[in-house]
Amino acid sequence: MYFRFHFFDLTNNPGQRVQTSFNPKSIAVLPFLNIGREENEYFSDGITEEIINALTKVRDLKVTARTSSFYYKQRNMDARLIGNELGVETLLEGSARIVNDRVRITAQLIRTDTGFHIWSENFDRHLSDIFELQDEISLLIADKIRENFGHFDVQEHLIEAPTKNIEAYKHLLKGRELRMRWNAHDVRDAIPYFEQSITLDPSYADAHFEKGWCLGMLASWGYVKKDEGLLEANRHIDTGLQSNPNSAMGHYVKGTISFWGYWNYKDAFEHLQLSLEINPNSSEVRDAMADGFSALGMIDEALANNEMALRINPLSANLYFTQGNMIYFKRNYKDAIVLFDKALSLNPHLPLALEMKAASLILDRQPDVLAAFVENTPQLERPNTYRAIYDLMHQENVFNIPKKEVEKEFQEASAVSLRAWDLYYEVYNGNHEIALDMLDNRIKERSGQLFNFKNDPFLEPLRAYRQYKDIEDSVFQILDLPEFILEPKSPVASSPFDSGQIEHYSEVLELLMHQEKLFIDPELNLKQLAANVGLHPNKLSWLLNNHFGKNFNDFINQFRIKEFQQMAIDPANKNLTLLGLAYDSGFNSKTVFNTFFKKETGMTPKQWVKQRMP
Repeated sequence: MYFRFHFFDLTNNPGQRVQTSFNPKSIAVLPFLNIGREENEYFSDGITEEIINALTKVRDLKVTARTSSFYYKQRNMDARLIGNELGVETLLEGSARIVNDRVRITAQLIRTDTGFHIWSENFDRHLSDIFELQDEISLLIADKIRENFGHFDVQEHLIEAPTKNIEAYKHLLKGRELRMRWNAHDVRDAIPYFEQSITLDPSYADAHFEKGWCLGMLASWGYVKKDEGLLEANRHIDTGLQSNPNSAMGHYVKGTISFWGYWNYKDAFEHLQLSLEINPNSSEVRDAMADGFSALGMIDEALANNEMALRINPLSANLYFTQGNMIYFKRNYKDAIVLFDKALSLNPHLPLALEMKAASLILDRQPDVLAAFVENTPQLERPNTYRAIYDLMHQENVFNIPKKEVEKEFQEASAVSLRAWDLYYEVYNGNHEIALDMLDNRIKERSGQLFNFKNDPFLEPLRAYRQYKDIEDSVFQILDLPEFILEPKSPVASSPFDSGQIEHYSEVLELLMHQEKLFIDPELNLKQLAANVGLHPNKLSWLLNNHFGKNFNDFINQFRIKEFQQMAIDPANKNLTLLGLAYDSGFNSKTVFNTFFKKETGMTPKQWVKQRMP
C-alpha cells in the first residue's frame, strides 16, 4: 500500500546529521508534552498539529512539517542541535493537560542559535475554547518571530473553529492519530472515529476529508472493494468541500484520490494546485505532485517537487524514498540504492523502500548484495521471487529457485503486493502474451502497483509489442492537463504607504521614542506600538523593516541602548549597577542586553563605560 512514512534525514552514514540551510523567519513546533493521563496523548499531538497547520498559512514563514517535528517526540535534545538539524531559527515547545472540562497549556518560543527563550506563557481555558486558544497561540508565535527576525504579514486569524462540537473534534484527533501511522491496518481502524465525528457534527468538513482519504486509499490499493470504496470516498470529500470549499486539505484529498483511484491527472493536478495556492507550505501536496509528474514520465519535474518538499520536511524517510524512486526511473540504480538505504535506516519496515531496493539490486546485477539483503531482511514478503527474477532476467543460475517456491510466495503473502512481481515473473519467463494481458487488466483497474508503469524498467521487454503501445496510449494519448505552476510566487510586497505617509509615520515613531519613551516598557510589543502610532501591525512591521531597515526588536533596543548609555555616564547613577541601568532602560534580560549592546558597539557594556569614565 502506497502510504507515507516520514522520519529522520540522514547522510550515507546513519549516525551523521545533516546541517540544513537556515531561513531566519522559520520555526519548528515540537510535539507538546502530554501532562496527565496516557489516553490523552492524542490531544496534545492534535494541538501540536493544529498549530503547525495554522502557522503554515503565514506565507513567508518557513514551518517545518509535522513528520519532521514529530521525530523529536520523547527525545530530550538541545534546542541548538535541533535547530541545526532542521535549519530553523526558532522552536516552539510546550505541554498540554486536560483537567475535567479545562485545558492547561504552557508554551515557550526558543532561539536555536543561543537557546534563549524569546517568549513563554501559560494558558488555562475551558475546553470549548480550544480553537480560540490555538488561534491565539499561533498568532502570538507569528508576532514574536517577525518582531525578532523580520517582516511578514499576519492574518487576523489563523484558525477558524471547524466544529462547535468538542466531542466530534476529539474523535477526529483519535482517528487522525491512527491514520498518521501510515499503514493499512491503522488507516482502517481510524475510519470509525471519523464516522463518530461525522455523526456528532454532519457538517464537520475535516472529518469528511479524513474518512474520504482513508476509504479512497484503501480502495486504490485493493484493501476494500474499489468501486464502492471510491464512490463512498468521493461522497465524503465532496460533502466536505461543499462545507469548506477553500480547504487546502480538502483539495489535497480530492486530488490524491483522483490520482490514485482513477488516474485522472487533470483533476488531480487542478486540485493539488488549488491546495498549493491556499497553502504553499505543504510537503504532502508537493509529494503528491511528484507522484503525478513521475507517472507522466516527467521525472525532472517530479524531482523539483521532491526538493521543495524536503525543504519543508527535511527529516522525511518517505521523501528520500520518493527521490530514490525518481533516480531509479532514470536508471541510476546505485544512487537509488543509497537513497533507499537512507529511508530504511530510518524505518527498516518501510515496505516500498524494501521492495525498490530489491528491484534496484536485481537491475544493477548485484547478486551477492541481493543475497545478503534477502538473508538479513526477514520482513521481506517475497525473497524467493526476487532471486528467481534475477536468474531469469540475467539468464544465470545464481539462486536456482524452483517455480513452485515462487508460486507459493504469491499465494501465501500476507500483504498486498506493492509492486507487480507476479507480472515481472511472467515477463522474464518469456510469457509475454500472458504478461501483456495481465498488464492490460491491471491498467484498466487502475492498480496502484502500476501507476508508474510508463517508467518501469522491468516492463522493457514488452514495449516492442503493439499491445503494449495500445495500453500506454489508452492512459496517456489524450491528456487534457492544466498549465503547471511549479512554485506559486508570493505576491510582490508593494509599499502600503505613499511617500508622504512614510515620512509622517516615521516622524510619529521618532516622537514616541524620544518624547514618550515607550521603549522603557519591557513588555512593549509590535501590536502595542502599532496602536500608539495608529497603524495596523502589518503596516508598522513593513515600515520598520523596509524603511528603517530594522526588525521591531532591533528598532526598540537601539533606543534602550542609547538610554542606557546616557544613564551610565551620568555621575548621579555611579552607585547603580550596569544591569540595573539596563533594566531601567527597558531591557528585561541580561542576555539580550549584553548581546545587543556588543552587536551595536563592538564591545561589552563594562568596556564601553570604562572608556568614557574619568
